[in-house]
Amino acid sequence: MIILGIDPGTAITGYGLIETVGSHCRLLDYGCIRTTANIPAPQRLEKLYSGMRQLLTEGKPEQVAIEKLFFNRNATTAIPVGQARGVLLLACAQMGLTVAEYTPLQVKQNIVGYGRAEKHQIQFMVARLLHMKTPPKSDDAADALAIALTHAQYLLTRAIRGEDTNY
Repeated sequence: MIILGIDPGTAITGYGLIETVGSHCRLLDYGCIRTTANIPAPQRLEKLYSGMRQLLTEGKPEQVAIEKLFFNRNATTAIPVGQARGVLLLACAQMGLTVAEYTPLQVKQNIVGYGRAEKHQIQFMVARLLHMKTPPKSDDAADALAIALTHAQYLLTRAIRGEDTNY
């Protein structure tokens, strides 16, 4: 099964594409969709949307997982990130894909075993789990891969329990 993990953001949206066979995960692709700060918000959102459509078309994921929006301090940051999530979710819906959502705490606990793990710990564990020679340099891409791995673990757990894995 091919899973696309997404770490949404207006300036940088990280993505990670993995393939699972049983309990094994294999890295297919990762990176970032970037927008420039000096262009208006509608054009930035259009670039995110186009980039996501391209990822979905070329990567052909069967499942998509995205980080849940969680802000307890800075509401002004939450609005643009919410808008970015909206266009990313729209692209998935238009391709007929449902989307699983995970909080940063769930992802950190699943990947590192500690809900307050730091970025470098996530990068290190993602590299270990995907047999990468070096950790992803981009925090956003590493987070997206961690989200994809979290979803893979969730699906594996459901399969072991004999539950439906069509999310």
